[in-house]
Amino acid sequence: MQGGLSFDNAPPLAAPLRFFLTAPLFLVLAGLLLVYAGPDIFASRWLPATLALVHLITIGFMLQVMIGALLQVLPVLAGADIGRPLLVARLVHPALTLGTLLLAAGFLSASPWFFRLAAVLLLAAIAVFLLAAGRGLAAQPSTSPTIRGLKLSLLSLAVTVALGVTLALGLAHGWSLPYADLTDLHAGWGLGAWGGVLLAAMAYVVVPMFQLTPGYPARPSWWFPPLIVILLLLWTVAAAGGWHWLVAACQLGLAAVGCAFAGLTLRLQLQRRRARADATSRYWQSGLFAAMAALLMLAAATLWPSLTELPAWTPLFAILLIAGAFVSFIAGMLYKIVPFLAWLHLQHGIQVGMPAPNMNRLLADSAMQRQMRAHQLALALLVAAAFLPDWLARPAGGALAVAGGWLFWNLLQAALRYRQQAAAIVARQEAA
Repeated sequence: MQGGLSFDNAPPLAAPLRFFLTAPLFLVLAGLLLVYAGPDIFASRWLPATLALVHLITIGFMLQVMIGALLQVLPVLAGADIGRPLLVARLVHPALTLGTLLLAAGFLSASPWFFRLAAVLLLAAIAVFLLAAGRGLAAQPSTSPTIRGLKLSLLSLAVTVALGVTLALGLAHGWSLPYADLTDLHAGWGLGAWGGVLLAAMAYVVVPMFQLTPGYPARPSWWFPPLIVILLLLWTVAAAGGWHWLVAACQLGLAAVGCAFAGLTLRLQLQRRRARADATSRYWQSGLFAAMAALLMLAAATLWPSLTELPAWTPLFAILLIAGAFVSFIAGMLYKIVPFLAWLHLQHGIQVGMPAPNMNRLLADSAMQRQMRAHQLALALLVAAAFLPDWLARPAGGALAVAGGWLFWNLLQAALRYRQQAAAIVARQEAA
């Protein structure tokens, strides 16, 4: 389902790697915030600490990795010329990192200045990235479902950021806005269209390539990304017009399409050619089950709105969708992408006749499996904490911080081993 892979177009490893190494640290911060705030963070989606924690994960972790991955993927998969990807990374990464921290500080302190600075930095970071990526991608025809999905995901990111900046500035200046409706749309565009469509576009390539499954069928691959975007557009129009029945229909449609994609991916994984499931496959399997559970909850709440009044309902839905699904998917992809990119760049530096480095020497599967079990423990504690926050909120936060720190450590070790291998290759070449 993917177009030709042009690895000669790959940017320097330093461009995506800075995003990949920074992202897990935001999981650590999110876990520590949960330890500090305790059970109150589960009381309402509108509490400052709850909003800060959610954005530490969605922007600090998810968006960091997604932007880093796109800097690598767009030239290789789509042939998109980003121009100077290392310069783009050097501009976007610090603005995105500091903007996320300021946004979390704004929620926790209710300081208008933090919100204003965060809005400026995040808008600048995303604008630079979208200009560089959008210009290169717009010149490429949509010859595969992956390229179409990448284009739609960038469009969705622009809408997500526009809604987010509007909300941040509204909080900073005290504007009278329909905050509940805008927040729902912001989450829908961010997790559904930007996150979901990008995940699907990447899955069309990385699932068959790294997990050794059959390719995705052509028809659903072509139609899944535009269906998601069309449903979000209808939801936006319906919310503006006050047509609640259409909003509910769109949410049901999103749940159905998302479950269909998850079910298809699970079926492909059952047909994989590798008998033993590695850490990436297990991460994806747990993420797919969590996503389906969250989407079924969305459908149930749409049909029976009174369910959302249950104390555990909203935190459980957010935990399953964000920590259970997206964090699992992204961690699983990081465990394939980082060693593969390091191996790829080492390959380019090897002379004919020299032995090629082994990807397993860069990051062993046993190390990934141990960290994955720490993540699964954190997820189990988070799910249980939705029902017993007084007892389990702080242990769940501690477990999340440990899992995030462990993910950072594993990726850092892979990066350091890459540097050691690269130095050894240079030394062998100079001695030859």
